[in-house]
Amino acid sequence: MATTTKKPHAVLIAWPAQGHVNPLMRFAKLLYTRGFHITFVHTEFNYSRLIRSNGPDSVKGLPDFRYETIPDGTPPSSNPDATQDIPSVCASLRKNALGPFKKLLDKLNADPEVPQVTCVVADGVMTFAVRAAEILGIPGVNLVTHSTFSFVGYLFYTELKKRGIFPFKNDDYLTDGTLDEQIEITDKIKMRLRDLPSFFQSTDPEEIMFHFMELECWDCLKADALLLSTFDEFEQDAIEAIKTKYKCFNVFPVGPLSLMEEKHVPENINNQFISSLWKQDPRVFEWLDSRAPESVLFVNYGCVAVMTERQFQELAWGIANSKKPFLWIVRPDVVKDGSATLSEEFLEETKERGFITTWCAQEQVLRHPAVGAFFTHCGWNSMTESICGGVPVICWPWNADQMTNCYCSCNIWGIGMEVDPDVKREKISRQIVEMMQGEKGKEMRRNAQEWKRKAEISTDAGGSSLNNLDEIIKNFLLP
Repeated sequence: MATTTKKPHAVLIAWPAQGHVNPLMRFAKLLYTRGFHITFVHTEFNYSRLIRSNGPDSVKGLPDFRYETIPDGTPPSSNPDATQDIPSVCASLRKNALGPFKKLLDKLNADPEVPQVTCVVADGVMTFAVRAAEILGIPGVNLVTHSTFSFVGYLFYTELKKRGIFPFKNDDYLTDGTLDEQIEITDKIKMRLRDLPSFFQSTDPEEIMFHFMELECWDCLKADALLLSTFDEFEQDAIEAIKTKYKCFNVFPVGPLSLMEEKHVPENINNQFISSLWKQDPRVFEWLDSRAPESVLFVNYGCVAVMTERQFQELAWGIANSKKPFLWIVRPDVVKDGSATLSEEFLEETKERGFITTWCAQEQVLRHPAVGAFFTHCGWNSMTESICGGVPVICWPWNADQMTNCYCSCNIWGIGMEVDPDVKREKISRQIVEMMQGEKGKEMRRNAQEWKRKAEISTDAGGSSLNNLDEIIKNFLLP
């Protein structure tokens, strides 16, 4: 036990959704391989989901990697296997979670079987955890799990209030061209209003998500350090904006975290962890192995995003009419206020070229040579995993930072084409064909492959992200 107590002890906490758990877990594993004792904190709701999806062995951990929980402060959910109401959880955690998290840190420090807590690494929207670290007099850092461009967009929300843009007076802004107005965040970052993270699009001055994201991102700037799930070259202008416009200088891009994990976490350790809140279907890889290189369209609308019944059917027939092989992830709850049911006609039409299931190991799918394009909601994990696979994207953003990620994909990184929000099957099928075999698609694939090469460099020995990880550990996380 004497040697155990000398280990640095990092407590990590993620917002309770798959897209937040993944990057925090990857960072936890990187610290674990560097000799840290790890406590990974879930909300009670998500911890239960994890066990139901993967069995009790999924949370056994390792001798120096343990799990703990805190309540999220919301009423019991009617569906224990679906993502909770996002605004309710955000408001509750910001208001109620500091006390339970501080109590957990005190409990860990009173446990003679584990080392004293030496640092906290909190999701960028769980800043209460950094406040708890400050109370205890230990380092607290935030890891931003959305894109850096969208982080800058959330900081810009303060400016939207000053300019009287938020809240909108009525719903005319949706149709009168207001959202096409160009705004300048810095001399290098200019975009339409509609390309900012979407929570400002409201007539309600008390809009929960607008105020939550604005406050959380500004609070991130107060942490001892700010970690970004990206790499220098990919979001250079946004990283520079944080340092110059917003005067936050301890900024460290440490991604793409999926590549960092792959290269710097030993396989025998990686295999011990299951962090998926959904049960993954392993059959997809046998099916992909039977397909030609770059011939398959991968369709996944993320773990939270939803669509209407009409949009679901238009998407389905757009995919079918393209005549391209496809792997489609259809979550049971992907249709809002309805069911994700595909007709016998659709299933008969596509049975020779389609594979449909409820969840898969997305990162590995995007690395498979058969995958030629990715139809995505543009969540940040999806975007970075797509880059790591060198796969171009067809972008259908739903909300939040996805709007900004779509803009960057189409206008900065040159890897994507945007779906018309008025989803029609004819347009969908044309875009799929263009992406899979047209000249634009070929150019975007080349661009995606070039970004993949740069991501590889950033995560190799001597690369910027790996150097940043070393600096973070040495200067901020070690006692």
